[in-house]
Amino acid sequence: MTASVRRVRDNEFFTWLDLYAGYGDFYESPVTDEKALLVWSWISDPDNELEAYFAVDEEDTPIGLAHVREFVRPLNGSKGLYLDDLFVSADARGAGAGSALLEALRESAKERGLSVVRWVTAKDNETARRLYDRFAEKTKWVTYDLVP
Repeated sequence: MTASVRRVRDNEFFTWLDLYAGYGDFYESPVTDEKALLVWSWISDPDNELEAYFAVDEEDTPIGLAHVREFVRPLNGSKGLYLDDLFVSADARGAGAGSALLEALRESAKERGLSVVRWVTAKDNETARRLYDRFAEKTKWVTYDLVP
């Protein structure tokens, strides 16, 4: 299977939702209707920074999903592309969709003049980490969440 990458289209809410809900299930964080509608409103708003991409198979059927947004890097004096979410449907894993998404994001960042594509993943997500190790350098930084 050869996967390619394209932007999610305005009329693809339910297709996007299937993949997004699968992502939520994978991380045991169910996607409620309220959350789905909120995130979709961000994706479909041209003034919002969130972008959504599908990895698609030869028939243009979405098999993977990525959500990204630009971020500023003050100390570096540049901007980067933050990969918030990456998910490939279980039946399409190992067929190149994740690689296609990462490569497309690298190219997009290069075309935009951005300095890095950055993301975090769960420490125990060994399958995804094997893919990520082929594309990127694991950093020394530790992530913290401060809940307001």
